[in-house]
Amino acid sequence: MKISAFEMKVGNLIEYQGKLWRVLKLSHVKPGKGGAFVQAEMKEISIGTKLNERFRSDEKLEKAHVEPRQMQYLYAEGDHHIFMDLTTYEQLGLSEEDISEQMGYLLPNMEVQVNFHNERPIGLELPQNVILEVVETESVVKGQTATSSGKPAILETGITVTVPQFICAGEKIKVNTGTGEYVERAND
Repeated sequence: MKISAFEMKVGNLIEYQGKLWRVLKLSHVKPGKGGAFVQAEMKEISIGTKLNERFRSDEKLEKAHVEPRQMQYLYAEGDHHIFMDLTTYEQLGLSEEDISEQMGYLLPNMEVQVNFHNERPIGLELPQNVILEVVETESVVKGQTATSSGKPAILETGITVTVPQFICAGEKIKVNTGTGEYVERAND
C-alpha cells in the first residue's frame, strides 16, 4: 500500500531500497523557501542499521504489509518485554532493543498493536496519546507570570517531557507518542 511521506508515523514499517525499515523519529519541515519535506530516522529490521532520509511531501512510499494483532503489555523480564495476544492469550517477548524508542510510553496492562511480517513480530504501534503521571517537576513560584515557556517533568516511565508551568508532580498528563510532547492535562 502506497502512502505519502506526510502520512508516515513513528513505528510504521516501510519498504524502502528493497529492505524493511521501522520509522523511529519523524520531523515535518516547512522551510520558508522550497517545498515541505519529512526528515525520517529509520532502522532496518533484520540487521539494525539506521538511516536518516529526507522525503519530499509528495513522495510516495510503500507501507509494508503487516498483520496487526491487538496485544496487552504485561511486564519486563530482563531485556525482554512480555505481551499477551488478546485473542489467543499466547504470550510473546520483544527485546528492548526492538522497541527502545517506544519504551517511555509503555505501562503494564496497556493495549498496543503488535505488527507481524511473515509471522515474525517486528514492532508495535502505540496509541496516538497516552496518559502518564508526573513524578518530578519544578514547583510553581507564586506570583510568577504566565509565560509560554515550559519546564521539564519526569514521568512515571522515566522519560522527560516539557510541560506548562502550572503542571505539578502527581498530576496525570496526556503525551503524544509520535512527538513526545505534552498535549493536555488528563481527566481521571
